[in-house]
Amino acid sequence: MSVWDDLELLLDSPSSVPVTSSVRGTVKAQANFKMEEDVSALRKAIEGLGTTEKTLIEVLTKRSNAQRQLIAKAYEKATGRTLVADLEGDTAGDFEDVLVALVTPAAVYDCHEVMKAIKGAGTTEGVLTEIFASRSNKQIKAMSEAYLAETGRDMIHDLKSEVSGDYGKALLILAEGKRDESTSVDAAKAKADAKALYEAGEKKWGTDEDKFIDILCHRSIPQLRQTLVEYKNISKKTLQESIESEMSGNLEKLLVAVVKCVKNTPVYFAERLFKGMKGLGTTESKLTRILVSRSEIDMLDIRAEYKKLFGTSLYSQIESEVSGCYGDTLKHLCGQDD
Repeated sequence: MSVWDDLELLLDSPSSVPVTSSVRGTVKAQANFKMEEDVSALRKAIEGLGTTEKTLIEVLTKRSNAQRQLIAKAYEKATGRTLVADLEGDTAGDFEDVLVALVTPAAVYDCHEVMKAIKGAGTTEGVLTEIFASRSNKQIKAMSEAYLAETGRDMIHDLKSEVSGDYGKALLILAEGKRDESTSVDAAKAKADAKALYEAGEKKWGTDEDKFIDILCHRSIPQLRQTLVEYKNISKKTLQESIESEMSGNLEKLLVAVVKCVKNTPVYFAERLFKGMKGLGTTESKLTRILVSRSEIDMLDIRAEYKKLFGTSLYSQIESEVSGCYGDTLKHLCGQDD
């Protein structure tokens, strides 16, 4: 049985979509944080002969994002240069990307990932799907504000010109960051929604995508969890299986990602990391994005789920797939071997 088919514990397990606490993160604020010492260590590592990568990794992966922002401000005050510019000048490739990601505020980093996904020839839907299916309203609002501040344009406006069809419709609803956040569950509504989904998909010839989009992109996480349980009672199939058999392409991927994040966000990311490392070539940009963006949220849970799913620790997998300073940085963010 796939991990995604087991709905037994679903209603009792905590949801990590709305979570903003760092309880399950591997990166925590340093207790006796000495900003001036960090700044001078970074300066020495960057300004000396040859860059001391070990220092950059030690300082930047052992401080919380909020502390890194303070370091970056103080660094600029002391040197007249931005820390990002100096890192870009002194490091290269994936190592540069991960260090720059670490010193960027989380919302701005998400915003940059969205900007990269929609600019240039062809839109990278996989990135948009991952970000908008897994972020809370609060994270999406902060990302929109960062986008406006950086570009002078509305993120929704730019997305509109890049995504289309039913996929675009669903993504734009998610990008508004207006998912219901109430924690109470209306059992009758969950039953009605499950029935409506069943009738819009499996039961009819052709699928009414709008019904799926409306329910999956608007209802609260606890409400959707109840709906998933009710759906299985009616259909004997899980909602995810129904979506996979009724739909295709980017819409299917997006709605399945939403359902997975409703069920278990850490499992969703564990799978994404596995796919990023498996097969020909490693997708470094995906590893960087997930390890940086989840390091203060739920990386401990992602690690535990990874081990359960794939029988090997995330740490050892990273170790065998990526090397050098970049690999060391990812291992620091992963925390330790399980």
